[in-house]
Amino acid sequence: MKQWLAAGLVGTAIFFVAATRPDAQQAAKPAAAPASPARPYVPPRTPWGDPDIQGGWTNVNENGMPLQRPDTLTGKSVDEVDDSELAEIVKARNEAASAGAAAIGGRETGAGPTHWYEHYGAKNSRAWMLTDPPDGRIPPLTPQAQQRLGGRAGGRGRGFGESRADSWLDRSFYDRCITRGFPGSMMPAIYGNAYDITQAPGLVAIRYEMIHETRVIRLDDSPRTGMRSHMGEARGRWEGNTLVVETTNFDPRTVYQNGSAKLTMVERYRPVTSNKIEWSVTLNDPDTWTKPWTFGMTLTADPEQPLFEYACHEGNYAMRNILSAARAEEARGGK
Repeated sequence: MKQWLAAGLVGTAIFFVAATRPDAQQAAKPAAAPASPARPYVPPRTPWGDPDIQGGWTNVNENGMPLQRPDTLTGKSVDEVDDSELAEIVKARNEAASAGAAAIGGRETGAGPTHWYEHYGAKNSRAWMLTDPPDGRIPPLTPQAQQRLGGRAGGRGRGFGESRADSWLDRSFYDRCITRGFPGSMMPAIYGNAYDITQAPGLVAIRYEMIHETRVIRLDDSPRTGMRSHMGEARGRWEGNTLVVETTNFDPRTVYQNGSAKLTMVERYRPVTSNKIEWSVTLNDPDTWTKPWTFGMTLTADPEQPLFEYACHEGNYAMRNILSAARAEEARGGK
């Protein structure tokens, strides 16, 4: 009897010790259910069945974000900049924007009062726009592009703020209130950062606050007219919930980044939440760059923001003053 009791006590003790060991406790716990993957956002549908991305949008929070990777971030890809580092970068950008306020009217002079401008306090979604190539830099120009441009790798024609003013034709189309082209009219600026997207069966129309241009995108594969314009000729299609737009036939006087007549742009408008669209564009121009390149930004819903009138020439004496000042400088013996 005693032997049976002793054996029972020993067995109970062994069971108690084993049951109280941490590893045994862990083993005894039921396995946690695996976290279910986040379901991708599904936008509402229009009455005719297309994904509905209509309404007011803005890129105002992308102000100050450079197109290419800054030299201070050499060696990093855009995905390797963590949230804390991005927060410091954005803080420095906003401080620089505030410090430069006086140059664009911060003293209620010059280009107007500061409340006209939208580039203060931006909350950039990334450190820079260009995502491919991974080094964040525009690919090198082809030999024929170098010859065509004569070392001029910037914007088409003479840009904003340049000094030559022999005639109005020396000024850029932007100076002359004609166009910023595409995608120039949708890039972040100190004002005019709103868009309106309107859909109809077989069509998407995008209005841009900057210079009030409108792109009408046909959702079919109909033949292109071949007519060249500042915004190009677009055809679109839906790939799932993403609007894909291919644009060609750009006006050579305003084609983006000095591209050639062969430039093709492929955009993607991908809704990721009810108030965010991830926009990207790939530029392919074998006569200008050695390979295609892609950049993008985030568009944020802004339904309460109407598109303001772009009254560029109303009360605007800039062109007359630029030309008259150049003549006055010449009269004083300046260059």
